[in-house]
Amino acid sequence: MGIFDSFSINSSGLTAQRFRMDVIAENVANANTTRTADGTPYKRKVVTFQERSNPVASFNSVLMNTQSKYNRFVGSGVKVGGVYTDDHTEMNMVYDPSHPDADENGYVTYPNVNIVTEMTNLIDASRAYEANSTAFSATKSMALNGLNIGKS
Repeated sequence: MGIFDSFSINSSGLTAQRFRMDVIAENVANANTTRTADGTPYKRKVVTFQERSNPVASFNSVLMNTQSKYNRFVGSGVKVGGVYTDDHTEMNMVYDPSHPDADENGYVTYPNVNIVTEMTNLIDASRAYEANSTAFSATKSMALNGLNIGKS
């Protein structure tokens, strides 16, 4: 694993976590949106990650690479696997017969966004972003120190 591989891995983590924070911000912004363009309430979105890897390799080649003395790292970062709507969490039903989106019983369907959950996820994403940033800075510092050693 070379130094530029480390830069690539850290930058992929930075990009993925920034995207996750953007989706969380969208969820928070739409926490009270009862009608979207298609007429339904907003549904919470969830980001999934997956390993950013080289073209599909056989199990045997991956196993041999991990057992190699010099090549113990198979992955090459992270990427967004997808953005999915949360269909498992129930929507919030609130009694408000004066609301324009109330049903015949007076209930309004609010999004399935829980602000506490979203803020917890935002803290998690920002800490992961910070960890990737710190690792990137440490790698950069090591590269600069190596260049300075070679200069003297």
